[in-house]
Amino acid sequence: MNTSKTLYHPVSYALVLCFFIIFALGLVMIYSTTSAEVLDLDLHKSTHQAILRQLLYGSMGFLLAILVWKCGYKNILRYSPHLLTFFTILLVLTLIPGVGREVNGSRRWLSILGLSLQPSEFVKYIVPAYFIHRYTSFSNKLFTLLDFLKLVGTIAIPMCLVLVEPNNGTTAVIGMSVLVLCLLMRISFKYWALPLLCCVLLGGVFAYNLSYVSARLKVYLNPELDLKGKGHQPYQAKIAAGAGGFIGRGPGNSLQKLSYLPEAQNDYIAAIYAEEFGFFGICTLILLYLAISCLGFYIASSSNSLEGFYFAASITFLITFQAFLNLGVVSGLLPSTGLNLPWFSQGGSSLMANIIGLSIVLNISKELAIPLGEKTRS
Repeated sequence: MNTSKTLYHPVSYALVLCFFIIFALGLVMIYSTTSAEVLDLDLHKSTHQAILRQLLYGSMGFLLAILVWKCGYKNILRYSPHLLTFFTILLVLTLIPGVGREVNGSRRWLSILGLSLQPSEFVKYIVPAYFIHRYTSFSNKLFTLLDFLKLVGTIAIPMCLVLVEPNNGTTAVIGMSVLVLCLLMRISFKYWALPLLCCVLLGGVFAYNLSYVSARLKVYLNPELDLKGKGHQPYQAKIAAGAGGFIGRGPGNSLQKLSYLPEAQNDYIAAIYAEEFGFFGICTLILLYLAISCLGFYIASSSNSLEGFYFAASITFLITFQAFLNLGVVSGLLPSTGLNLPWFSQGGSSLMANIIGLSIVLNISKELAIPLGEKTRS
């Protein structure tokens, strides 16, 4: 009887290590920002409530990640049509008054057993999975323009529902992930380049005519125009990042988290991190995300199957592109997108979805396992 042992590729361990460092730093910053808010505003809740909630969502994410890892990425791709249907129904439910929960004018959440679920966070991964599944099913026959239009028409349904919530940032991220897949799959430019240009132009005109979008753009160009409104967060974020200097004020010593930068634990948590840990700390965080990008794309390029290559590449792009957008917003280089920093910002659904995404990449990395040896027994 032949038995063999395998050792996971060092890339897998490095990827997990980078994730845990980011997650641990995020927990420290969430506690730092939320506890300060509780004490400063004399709120009647525990200073540990936010971090315990983050740990709860993280634990649920780990459990789901283990299930997904054991299920295997090929099964995830196989079941992607059913998952897309299920989460499309959830997206519809979020838009129904009395069912979906509205926060700051957006209907993105469902309340389940006292916990908030944001279906769009999971749709970010399901749409690329469905796109890969459908495209690879044409491996033995010609992929025509009609097939492409049917495929795009199907994924356009959940994307439009996310846009209606409204959630432009998530819609843009999903769209970019599909665009990246079109490039990786070498789908003919004539199928998608011109239609994409038309959609971008029409979408840009439509979005600019939305009051909150045009307001965000104006604030992005000149935050000082509305310091008491939409320009407050970007302006205070710049102050926080600049106040950190090279080495920062030190852990827990941020001043901007004392009601100057509201809801800092979400989209703008990197600004408080920059204030407390300085230029050195924010560069370390950026390097961690760059490492995850390199490791993820290495796993993708080393995969033994096209499905693994497409899936690992799209997930790696999703995670690192969100990090790029968030850090760009915090630094004032990009307009506000409403996207948080993966594994670092406070957020339940986004944390679970991003942990699941990491588990899929790790499952694909099993194809890179190194054989330790083989023993033969008679």
